[in-house]
Amino acid sequence: SAGFIKSPLSQKRLTQDSVELHCEAIGNPIPEIQWWFEGNDPNETYAQLWDGAWQDRVKINATYNLHSTSTIHITNLTSDDSGMYECRASNDPDRNHLSKSPKVKWIRSQANVFVIERPDVKTEFTGVPGKLVLSCNMTAPSLPIEGHEWMHGDKVLQTDTESGAFTSYTIEGKMEEHSGVYECVYKTSPVIKAQVTISVAPQVTAYKKSEHGNEGDTGVLTCKNPSFPPVSSWFWYKNGQEVSAPIVNGSGRYIIKSSGNKTELRILKLNIEEDAGDYHCNATNSFGTGGATINLRVRSRLAALWPFLGIVAEVLVLVTIIFIYEKRRKPDEVPD
Repeated sequence: SAGFIKSPLSQKRLTQDSVELHCEAIGNPIPEIQWWFEGNDPNETYAQLWDGAWQDRVKINATYNLHSTSTIHITNLTSDDSGMYECRASNDPDRNHLSKSPKVKWIRSQANVFVIERPDVKTEFTGVPGKLVLSCNMTAPSLPIEGHEWMHGDKVLQTDTESGAFTSYTIEGKMEEHSGVYECVYKTSPVIKAQVTISVAPQVTAYKKSEHGNEGDTGVLTCKNPSFPPVSSWFWYKNGQEVSAPIVNGSGRYIIKSSGNKTELRILKLNIEEDAGDYHCNATNSFGTGGATINLRVRSRLAALWPFLGIVAEVLVLVTIIFIYEKRRKPDEVPD
């Protein structure tokens, strides 16, 4: 059998991060793969790892099809996890026998993992009228810094090549318009990241402030919340009803679908008399509440026919006038 580790043979990680190593082996019959670990302590010897080891921080997934593949994943790394990780492969029938020695030795491949203590990064944001300043400050940096990046989701907002432990990013505008999770990234090896969170009460907006529907059809009203943190609960009210009497999902002709930062109220078989009016969507998160109002107008089913009937009436009047004019007009004189 032949075994080899496909992951980099030397990796640096920070404490609390995770690491993943991948190993493959080829042979006939298909070889077994085992994972072993030897720490940096001079007195430490190799010990076999198994799925669920180290307080369930070790996960091993193996497949044995045309050839053997195995992946070891270790989460929440500590400095004690630094050391040599060894992938062993063998297809000898006596490979796991307690007394017999295998005819073929285990094929081995190794990867060295260095776990570095994660430096502390202090984050904060300050707000002045029309401006927000986000900052990160790494205390006692132990790794060379080659620059910084500020990110919001997958979007890079700012980048530089400065080597300082302090970095900041300025946002023009109100806090309510720029809530969310921002990330400062230190260009080190490995990369160090920290998050700055701007949280506000829900800033609810209606998809449309005025909706129209035909009598008998289904009316759909939608509200969304683009701010952070996400909404924990949504409520709908009609025509300024008391907060204690919200619309209940599934009651009457109402269906409510809410997921995260979006909610939708569906009204089945619209009725001109009962359903027209203002509807209010209210959202709540850990920082407060917010809401929006949507006006629903319900039209008669015959409303779409009125323009057509008007055109028909105009044509009839025009034809009638032409007919009467033709009947009353004197006949032209017959030429000699």
